[in-house]
Amino acid sequence: MSSAFALSFLFLALAYAVGAAVPDAALIERITGLKGTANEAEGVFKVAKPRADFPLSVESRVIAPFAGFTSWAAFNSGGPAEAMVMGDLVLLEDEVNPVMSALFDAGLEATALHNHFFFDAPKIYFMHLGGEGTLESLAKGVRAALDAVAAVRAKSPVPAQNFGAGPLPVENTISAAPLEAVFGGKAQAKDGMAKWVFGREVTMACGCPATKEMGVNTWATFVGTDANAAVMGDFAVLEDEMTPVLKSLRRDGVNIVAIHHHMLRETPRMLFLHYYGRGSAASLAAALKRALVAQAAVKPKDSP
Repeated sequence: MSSAFALSFLFLALAYAVGAAVPDAALIERITGLKGTANEAEGVFKVAKPRADFPLSVESRVIAPFAGFTSWAAFNSGGPAEAMVMGDLVLLEDEVNPVMSALFDAGLEATALHNHFFFDAPKIYFMHLGGEGTLESLAKGVRAALDAVAAVRAKSPVPAQNFGAGPLPVENTISAAPLEAVFGGKAQAKDGMAKWVFGREVTMACGCPATKEMGVNTWATFVGTDANAAVMGDFAVLEDEMTPVLKSLRRDGVNIVAIHHHMLRETPRMLFLHYYGRGSAASLAAALKRALVAQAAVKPKDSP
């Protein structure tokens, strides 16, 4: 082992043992508008915001924010970037997509979206966030997400019960041919609906391939009419593909409804994001095509 390498290793070991300095608490509190606490041993400063504007219940019993309904963001430093943030936001359904867009506009990422409870009222989702950059920019991103929540509630104090696009037609009469031209492939058609499935492949820990028919796929189903349609489906994405696809969908107003994994110990790691969009069938197909193009533009890690 060279002396230079040994010295570098020693410095890293000492830094890990001592812990990085806690980020500027005053700056974080001022920008986010939240009070926080420092963990000196871990070099972390964490702010929190209990979700206290609605009585949130599970099985018809009101649950205190302390028990699991608290948004938080934790900041540390010492990596390649000045700072890193991770967190979790407690959101009503109509807040999810405005908040996700606010995170993207601020340069942060949405890393997961799911429920934490059953039989909760109103229905609550949890959006995990992350990012690296300057401490100021990260704190501003967290504040932007909180401001997006406040903006939704100021506009509509009562949580929305739908996406606001009006009812879908009772009968499905989607014209598949124009959409086939967009996606470059034949649709699966049934009762006036049209569906496309694009396969991917991973290798499971046993060495077995998991393919399109095993559930490793991106799919889209169109219902309604050509003028008044809904599209619902799932994108299978590698980790580096997820944010570009999410950003593309959100730019086109397509709603994200879940982000999670479907498998364990697969190679490469595959994540799945579920979406739901409303509009004309043609505009929705164009939005999905743009997301597919954004996904294809992401180079694998081993590419030059």
